[in-house]
Amino acid sequence: MKQQELQQLVQQLSIEFFGKPFRHISSFNPRLRTTGGRYKLQDGSIEINPTVLELYDADELIGIIKHELCHYHLHQEGKGYRHGDTDFKELLRKTDSPRYCKPLATENRKPRKIHLYRCKSCGLEYKRLRRMDVKKYRCGRCNGNIISIPY
Repeated sequence: MKQQELQQLVQQLSIEFFGKPFRHISSFNPRLRTTGGRYKLQDGSIEINPTVLELYDADELIGIIKHELCHYHLHQEGKGYRHGDTDFKELLRKTDSPRYCKPLATENRKPRKIHLYRCKSCGLEYKRLRRMDVKKYRCGRCNGNIISIPY
């Protein structure tokens, strides 16, 4: 699906379910990781995660667009557009929009490397996600020197 097709789909769904036009821009944003889409308050645009198209069917995409359009139309009208607001929950129910999208796969994330350190004196081991300068730190138990251990 191209950007133009997405724009047309969003405009069509806006008229069909909300009876109001969508007058801003919709686009795909591949940088979205944990969410299916988002409504940007600053410029009124809607961004959709392209991963949704790869993982799920068109119904899931339409559900995400309808959810974001709920945010859009309520914000444009000055009503409660946040997830916890009553106006938002009612409009979700009226338009049969999903409250949440299906989980997006995050399995291509690399596991973080763990750095292992040990005290020379007492042997206490320290596991860290970030490297640390062993010259700057001492053991918290015995105040001994710390050495780096290959992990």
